[in-house]
Amino acid sequence: MPEGAHLGPADPFADLIEPFSHRGVDLGLERLRAALAELGHPERRFAAVQVAGTNGKGSICTLVHEALLAAGIRAGLYTSPHLVSWTERIRLGRDPIAAAELRRHLLTAGPAARRHRLTPFELVTAAAFLAFADSGQELVVLEVGLGGRLDATSCHPGREVVGFGAIDLDHAEVLGPDVAAIATEKAGILQTGAVAISAAQQPQAEAVLRARAAAVGADLRWQPPLDRRRWPLGLHGAVQAHNGAVALGMLRALAERGWSISDAAIARGFAAARWPGRLERRRWRGIPLLLDGAHNPASARALRRELDADPARHGLPPGPRRWVLGMLASKEGPQILEALLGPGDRAWIVPVPGHASWTLAQLNETLRAGPAAPLAEQLQAAPDAAGAIHAAAGEGAMAGPTHGPVIVAGSLYLIGQLLATAEPGGSE
Repeated sequence: MPEGAHLGPADPFADLIEPFSHRGVDLGLERLRAALAELGHPERRFAAVQVAGTNGKGSICTLVHEALLAAGIRAGLYTSPHLVSWTERIRLGRDPIAAAELRRHLLTAGPAARRHRLTPFELVTAAAFLAFADSGQELVVLEVGLGGRLDATSCHPGREVVGFGAIDLDHAEVLGPDVAAIATEKAGILQTGAVAISAAQQPQAEAVLRARAAAVGADLRWQPPLDRRRWPLGLHGAVQAHNGAVALGMLRALAERGWSISDAAIARGFAAARWPGRLERRRWRGIPLLLDGAHNPASARALRRELDADPARHGLPPGPRRWVLGMLASKEGPQILEALLGPGDRAWIVPVPGHASWTLAQLNETLRAGPAAPLAEQLQAAPDAAGAIHAAAGEGAMAGPTHGPVIVAGSLYLIGQLLATAEPGGSE
């Protein structure tokens, strides 16, 4: 969720972004449009593609971006949330924006942001648009922060090619109570004449996308899963066959519109793509971890399917698994647990620093009132991720020398905290 990134005292941008934090989530386009007009309309100085969805947005965006770079196009990337630093959200070419440069653009956008009472995400989006325009990016890949119809990234006027990741339940308190309502918000990015690419969706989401595309005159194309023998990906997980299919469809639609993008460039970009915190193996203080930002029931189910299908690929031996889980209070904590935990698994519940989080007591109360009551016996609390990881690693060590990594999931913010303190060269 783009609005909630923790602004602790060590954040070098806290003085510029924190004053806007009282706005929280407040979707709408008029405030940012007015601010961008005052800033000289930087969003009109580069072309853009846009990706919406519940899960897979970041993967699709990084695949498209890497392929554009491989094709020799000056391409930027805008994603959210970040794991460690705000600079991760804005890539100018292959590299994150320099801290000094981001600070300069935040300062430029600040007066207009105050006059128009922007949210933090809108402020950072304005700074990103300034950075892309100032650095001469030709084409920028925009990841929707929340929803789509009223998301700040939709202030870009072009977006002739858009993509959809898997649409499922998440942020129901903002987007609506069911898949159809959520899909309606995400389908709002469709514009007349646009090409839209999607892999298979749930029936409710598919119906909404089809209806919206027909209503506005967009060309909606459905993509079968990618053949990963033909298109090797640098991203892990079976779900990437669907994300890669959307990325491929978007790139080919761009080629139809005159961008010089060959299949050879696409293949190079796909192989080079990396997206941290998703099925990522790391060592943290000498302890092997498997990190995945699964933070809603759909992504939790996808993670469980992946680990059950090929545990050895992820360093997991047969038998029960050990989890460290931190889940935001706004998320469906009990449903995430039901999706992740298998028989005999143990999970340590920890707070997500800087955010309201599910506690063990709250989870137990909810679980024991329903059919998943036995799961409560598999849970215990820890004051923080460090203590939980050490406890889980110790319990695994007692089980034998091949106990495999501790799995950390439930929140990208928790993953970011661990990555910020992982030892250099800790990737496995």
